[in-house]
Amino acid sequence: MLPSLALVSGEPAGIGPELCVRLAQQPRRDCQLLAFADPDTLRAAAAALSLPLQLLPESAPALAPGDLRLRAVGNAVPSRFGHTEPANAAAVIGALTLAADACLRGELAGLVTGPVHKAAINDGGIAYTGTTELLARHAGREVVMMLANDIVRVALATTHLPLRAVADALTPALLERCLRIVHAALRSEFGIAAPVIAVLGLNPHAGEDGHLGREEIEVMAPVLATLRAEGMRLVGPLPADTAFLPQKLAGFDTVLAMYHDQGLPVLKYSGFEQAVNLTLGLPYPRVAVDHGTALELAGRGIADPSSLFAAVAQCAQLAARSALA
Repeated sequence: MLPSLALVSGEPAGIGPELCVRLAQQPRRDCQLLAFADPDTLRAAAAALSLPLQLLPESAPALAPGDLRLRAVGNAVPSRFGHTEPANAAAVIGALTLAADACLRGELAGLVTGPVHKAAINDGGIAYTGTTELLARHAGREVVMMLANDIVRVALATTHLPLRAVADALTPALLERCLRIVHAALRSEFGIAAPVIAVLGLNPHAGEDGHLGREEIEVMAPVLATLRAEGMRLVGPLPADTAFLPQKLAGFDTVLAMYHDQGLPVLKYSGFEQAVNLTLGLPYPRVAVDHGTALELAGRGIADPSSLFAAVAQCAQLAARSALA
């Protein structure tokens, strides 16, 4: 049987709803989808795109282009494309948690999420730093954020921190936890028996033997030595400015960057439209689009759905592999 995935459209004023409508036009041979969203917003997106949309009960088969099974999560107030409504923050978070609950109960095999507007949620009175952090707390798991496209996978030791705070956050315990999660996920979710992980240094030139910073010597090297002794194949700490050269990437299964903007600009330059965002360490696969809400594009029919299509395909693949494990 095909895995059943939760699909959360995200911010109702952004491009998420119309991307879901475009997704519903595609024949599915890899999974079944159950959307968690406001039905009126999805219908408005379909009307704006002049595309068919038939919202179906959860148990109904989706057979025709435009069919989409739905578990309705109603907005508090009507949404307008391009204009966030803080009053709808609870519905946005509610859709995410309801979908995650279904995955934790085993009703659904994976979670695909659209873009969420952080400021709108916080303006609605809900403290929110990101969906990755929300799902980690919800599941009670330690997680690692990974972004991937056909060129490279980049995992992050730290995520949404000010640059000033990164060095203090990068402790031996944090680095060891991240590497263990990434290593386990590459083996179990991606089917790589002996993954090779490139570990970037924190400082320019990976510290230049301590002349440009000592984190590589005092924090990173002992952790890498310990994990190598257990059999992990770890390369580094590597200077970030040369680690992404194609001839080097060919030998790595993933790159662990120390902070958000150390690794992600390279990944997005190499293939932004097809990139996806994965949360490693959850008890179910979660894959998200690698772009924001694009309020200025919402409702105009010009948003590129490639990242959502790739996210669904990746989540279906991971869910199918988990079912066979």
